[in-house]
Parts: sequence; C-alpha cells; structure tokens
Amino acid sequence: MRSGLRSRRVARTLRAGAVTGVLALALAGCVSLPVAGPVVEVERQSAGEADTGGAAAIDARPPQDGQSPPEVVKGFLDAMQAWPTELATAKEFLSSEARTTWNPQGTIVYEDALPPAGGAGRVELRVGGADRLDARGAWLGALSAEEDSLAFRLVLEEGEYRIADLPPALVVPTTWFEQRYRQVALYFPDPTGTVLVPEPVFVGDDSTFASTLVSGLLRGPGPRLRGVVSSQLPSGLRVDLSVPVTDGTAAISLTGDASAFTPADTELLVSQLAWTLRQDPDIDAFTLDIDGRAVRTAQGATRFSVQAGDRLDPVGFQSDSLLYGLRDGLLVAGTPGSLEPVDGVLGRVPLGLRSVSVDLASDQVAAVSDGGTTAYLAPLSDAGAGATDGGEDPGLADVATVATGTDLLPPAWDVHDRLWLVDRTPLGAVVQWYGEERSGVVEVPGVSGQQVSELLVSRDGSRLVVVVRGPRGDSLRVARIRTDAEGGVAGVTRARAVAIEDGASRRIRDVAWNSTTTLAVLNRLTDVSAKVVTVGVDGSPGGLDGITTTLSGATALAGSPVPGARVYAVTDSGLADLNATVRGPRVLDEGVSYLDYAG
Repeated sequence: MRSGLRSRRVARTLRAGAVTGVLALALAGCVSLPVAGPVVEVERQSAGEADTGGAAAIDARPPQDGQSPPEVVKGFLDAMQAWPTELATAKEFLSSEARTTWNPQGTIVYEDALPPAGGAGRVELRVGGADRLDARGAWLGALSAEEDSLAFRLVLEEGEYRIADLPPALVVPTTWFEQRYRQVALYFPDPTGTVLVPEPVFVGDDSTFASTLVSGLLRGPGPRLRGVVSSQLPSGLRVDLSVPVTDGTAAISLTGDASAFTPADTELLVSQLAWTLRQDPDIDAFTLDIDGRAVRTAQGATRFSVQAGDRLDPVGFQSDSLLYGLRDGLLVAGTPGSLEPVDGVLGRVPLGLRSVSVDLASDQVAAVSDGGTTAYLAPLSDAGAGATDGGEDPGLADVATVATGTDLLPPAWDVHDRLWLVDRTPLGAVVQWYGEERSGVVEVPGVSGQQVSELLVSRDGSRLVVVVRGPRGDSLRVARIRTDAEGGVAGVTRARAVAIEDGASRRIRDVAWNSTTTLAVLNRLTDVSAKVVTVGVDGSPGGLDGITTTLSGATALAGSPVPGARVYAVTDSGLADLNATVRGPRVLDEGVSYLDYAG
C-alpha cells in the first residue's frame, strides 16, 4: 500500500518580509531521489507505456518564447513535476552553464506557495508548510524561516531568460509528492552484524523503484550514522543501468571494485538486499553479479529469496507478541482477555513493583520497585520451582538487584540483551545500560540532566526515544546509539527533537512503538481526554498506516514493533484497541497496574 504524507493542518500563512539567499541544504550521503530520466524495468508496463505507480502521468512542458522571469521560474517548477520523473525538460529552463552543473541533492515539499515574483535578475518563490528531504529521501524536517524564500537568479541567453542560480533541490507540492512517493526503509547491519536496522526513506513509486532501493544501499548510511550501522555492500559500486524485474526476479548487476566475499559476508549481504527489496511487491527473489561475476552462497546458489535473513529481524528473531504486566503485584502474561501469572518467582511473590520489562528472548524480566529506587533482574520462568512448606520461595534466590537510584523509569531491553534504565535524579536524568559482561552510564546530549518522563529503546538497539519535560511543554526526542563489534555501547548521539503534528498538546502522557520506524504518542488534551497520533522516528508524518484518534480517560499506551501486534490505550474503562475500526474498550482485569509488550 502506498504510504503518503498526512496533512499537517498547520497554519498556512506565508511569512512576510524579504529573505535573501539561496536555500542551503545540509545533506548526508545516501539514496538519490530520481534526478535523471527514468530507466524502465522489464515487465513493469505494457509495451510503450511507462509505469506511473498508479499516479497520473504528467508531461513536462518546455520553455515558451518571450516568457518573463517569473514565468520562466513557474515553468521550471511545473517541469519538475513530470511523472514518471524526468528532468531533461526542466533543465531547458536553465542557463547553458547551470544545465551542466545543477545536480539536485535533496527535495523540498511544500503545502502552499505564492506565485514567483521578481524582476529581470532575481525571482523569489515563497513556500509555506515546507519540509526537506536529503538526497537519499530521508526526512530532514521543516524549513526554517530563513529558508522558506527560494531565490532564482536569471540571465539572458539568445534573447530569452534562463535560470543561472537556483536551490540545489527538487521543489514540488506536498499533494504531488504524497501521491507518488512511498515511505520504505533501507536496511543496514549494525556493527555486530547480528541485526538489521531500518533507515526510513521516501522513494518514487514508479518503474525505477527497485533501482532506487539498490542505489540507496550502495550509497551507504553516511558519516552521521558511523558506529550506529554499517553496510556489507562495498563502497564504489554502482548499479549497471537498472535493476530489471522479470517473473518476480530482480537482476542486480553492479560495476566497480569489490573483493571476494566470505560465506559470512555473503549471508549478510544477501540479507541486507533481501530485507530492502521485499518492500517491492513485484519482487520474490533476486540475483546479484559484480563486474559480471555471480555472487553465490557456500552451497552454490545464485538466486536468493527476499525472505532470506530472518535471523537478522529488527524486532528480534522469533520474539513473542504477548502482553506482560502487573496484577495485584504479580507478573502476568497473555492476551488482553487472558492474563495469567507467569511460571516464575515474580508470578508468585509480590515484591512491591511498579513496572516490568521482559527481554526479547523471554528469558529475563527487569522490574522496578514501587518507590522507583531499585531495579531487579529475575528469570521469567523457573521451570516449576515453587514455595516450600511455610518457607521462603526458593526462586527469590534468583532475584538480583541490578541498580539502585532515585526514581527509575520503566526499563527497556534491546536485541543485544542490553537493559536500559533512566534514573531521574535531583540533577536530572542519568542514562544507564547493563549488559551480560559490561555496563555503564552514557552521556546523551539533550537528554542527560533533563527532566525525562518516558523512555523507549528500539529493539534493534539503534534508537533511544525519550520525552523531556519542559516548563511550557514536552519534547519528544530521538538519539542514535553507537555499538561496538561486541555489542557494547560506544556512545549516543545528540537527541534530536521530533515534531508532533495534528494539533497535539504540549503535554505527552505516554509513547509506544507502532512499527520499527513509527511511534504512537499519547497527548493530553484535557483532564479527561487525550489524543493519539503517529509520528516517524525521523520526524516524518505517520502515513496512511498511522493512528490518529481521540480517547476519553486514556492514561497509557502498550505498543510493539512486531508486525500485526495491536496498539492499546489503557483507559479508565479498559483497553482500547487503536488498530480496530470499532474501538469499544476491552475489560481489563481488576488489579492490573502496569501493562506493556516485551522490550
């Protein structure tokens, strides 16, 4: 299903006052959005008919004689909306020099624009509700006040005005963009090579879809993600013309220098391509050759299923989708209508707990004491051990104190069996992690020392999500976790604020995973009502699969990135299934004080 941008409902009044300068985009290395004529793939269209991805085809109109400078700029903007994408016509509006040097390195999508205005030498375009994407299609967020006036310098060539200087980006309306681009993910292995990390991007849904995905992987994750993810595809390779798809098989032919792959390298390479290409419904399998040499597995196979690489699943290989919680002080597990005590000490002995979190392998559970001063670690199940006659439960010997603090938030686990805790001290938040052999306090710029109310960690171990309290409102922030080859934490990047749209309030009650790349956010509207909206971890809108609803009495969320898992809101009358068409509350067992999924 095509996932478009959701309308932001922001104020659309264009800013007054002249702002000069050409828009400068801070761009990282990555997947290019189409910047040249399309390469048509096999069996994607009838003979002589281009694949438009279901959107209306648009033919670009070349320059007309005698056009004024504003008309030239208007014609150029219209020509950039050709579909399927081609920029040859748009370049006819440029000067002879600019035609050879202009290379769009990103995209600007806008909701409103005033007509281009100006004189012979300079024309300005004012845009409103505008966001930018980098060259790979990654969402960068809203333009600043200084960037929403786009400048074009024009010169005369052979008696006609032509654009000599212009922004280094495609500039298109949001309505055009959301009809023609899909939000997908490029998958890169983390430094341990044991899990794939999705990096969301927007890609044109036309005949170049598969080619663009592969080209994105070849460009790599970029320097800003160094230590967060890596790539098994050697740098310097490029797609040889296109990625044709025939009878469900994509033929990937790469050119450039590449050394031989070990069997382990090949498995990781195939998995990276498989997870990325499985997002194209026309592709079931693929082949890969580099400079004419076929890539083979140790068994000699040259055709690879797009379902390969399940053990590198970003949500955790074979992880469950049960709900876990506390009822009358005991750890329970199951579905909303059937929560039963677990077969472990925490399911038998009430230890005075306020929050729990089960690891992705369903082996261990971390729990925080009712006062928030102690974090415990215990086995989820003890294979039938029980209390002795009138004596202490033998399972208590397996309950260990993993941390003490001032006011610990609910814990979180990632796929590397790292336990994450945030302690809310008088001096602000302290972020800690605990592994099997190593642990430590990590400095997170924008989080450490702040007043933090919520903590999430992505299951792939690459993203840390927090809600920071402020005097005038709350801020949702996402930082990236750097991991070493052994699974230890090597550092965390500065947390980036993520804008929450659709008129969300300034107070956030809870946040939960909706998918591997989207979050459900529960915003307080009044004392009795709240609104749930979906936002991408990159700050992009939640798309057609997102959640937007208003609830009465909602106090918390339970969400999971596992495909098919339901997102629930805990209300004063039970659980509301936010994925259901009809959201009648499910009765929640009396005595349940905490509820969430594993992780």
